[in-house]
Amino acid sequence: MKTRSIAALALLAGAAIGAVAVQGLHAESKAPVYVVTETDISDLDAFQKEYLPVVQPTIKAAGGRRVAAGQNIVVLEGPSPGTRVAINEFDSLEAVQAWRASADFKAARKIGEKYAKFRAFAVEGIPQ
Repeated sequence: MKTRSIAALALLAGAAIGAVAVQGLHAESKAPVYVVTETDISDLDAFQKEYLPVVQPTIKAAGGRRVAAGQNIVVLEGPSPGTRVAINEFDSLEAVQAWRASADFKAARKIGEKYAKFRAFAVEGIPQ
């Protein structure tokens, strides 16, 4: 009886460990989503002082992480993307859409639109 109980417990523990490992593998293979924002800025000083401090916390609150941002752009092909490019990484397209639909983002964007014109798009990354 004792041997059967030990074997049953070992079997259950093995199944639980396997289930956790499978969940971890699925989580690792999910592709991130990148939001690329091209900005044509008309007033850089006001943009940096009034817009960036308001919009950046909305990105972080939505789970976004800044990957790259700045005005030092080297055009390799095609038209210039504007005076600033930012790339933010999110866990999912749903997270991006929720961020863009949030009242905080919309309020920040109203400030930004006084100083710049925006073009933004999202692209799914490659699972690692």
